[in-house]
Parts: sequence; structure tokens; C-alpha cells
Amino acid sequence: MRGVLKLASVKRSTPSMAAALPNLPMPEAVMVRLVRILASTMTAYFDPVFRSIGLTESVFHVLCLLMAADDGQASPGELTELVGTSKANMSRILEQLISDGLVSRTLESMDARRHVIRITPKGRKIASEAVPKMMEPLLKAFSGLTPQEFITLNALMQKAILSLDTGGITLQADE
Repeated sequence: MRGVLKLASVKRSTPSMAAALPNLPMPEAVMVRLVRILASTMTAYFDPVFRSIGLTESVFHVLCLLMAADDGQASPGELTELVGTSKANMSRILEQLISDGLVSRTLESMDARRHVIRITPKGRKIASEAVPKMMEPLLKAFSGLTPQEFITLNALMQKAILSLDTGGITLQADE
């Protein structure tokens, strides 16, 4: 579904949602819907690009993070946090990268319970070769925004992420 249709669907369904759930804060509920639509739309937008270069978005992200990391290494937990995925999904991604020879996994010398993921020369080559193929789609992805709007969006998204940290509530079990 094209973005214009997705936005029309949100606009069309919001009044009935507000009527059915009158205590639901509608601006915030709509914002959550918009962020989810944006995330899924970005995945659909970039998926053909990643498929054409034989990678997934998460695999590319992990390779880029490892290339940028000190000594080209990170722990699985660090990668899970930075990619923003579950531990189970990161385990699957890392198994794929290991079997493809793009990263290696070793035990940390000071703590045998902790694994270290290192990018291999083959992984560096694959990530570097993918960058030129990603440039045009990346630049086009936000081409509908002015440079100032892009800066503002960046700042607002960071602020929203931090707001989720401070806005959380702890639910108490019924006693």
C-alpha cells in the first residue's frame, strides 16, 4: 500500500477509533500508528535494495556497526541494543554471518561467558561494496524533506526516543 493510502487509512479510521475508545489519547495513539507505518514502509522501501546485494537490513547494519567499532568487534548484547532487535533475532543474524564467513565469534579472554563478535576481511569487503549501492536509495528516502525539516525530524525522533525512556510507568501487580 502506498504511503498516501496508508495515511488516508489512518485519517479515515481515527474518528471511529476515538468514538470506540473515548479515553484513548488520540494524538498519541495516531503518533504510534504513524511511527509503525513509517518503520514498515522503510523496511519495504529498502528490502529490494538489500535483496539485490544479497544482504538483509539487519545484516548490513551489524556489519556497519562492527566496521565502526573499536578493533572491529562488539558483544552480541551490544549489537542487539544498537540494531534494536531481540536477542533471539540477533542470535539468528549472527549465526548467518558466521556461516557466511562475514564475522567470527570467540570467547573473551577475561570472561569465558562473554562472546566477542569480530568482522572478518570478507565482511568488511561485503559491507564496503554495499555502500555505493545504498547511496541513491538512502538519499531518495528522505528527498521529500527540506534540509531543515530533515534536521528537525532527526532532533524530534531523538527526543521521542528519550521521552519513551522517561515516560515509562511501572505496572504494579494486584495485591
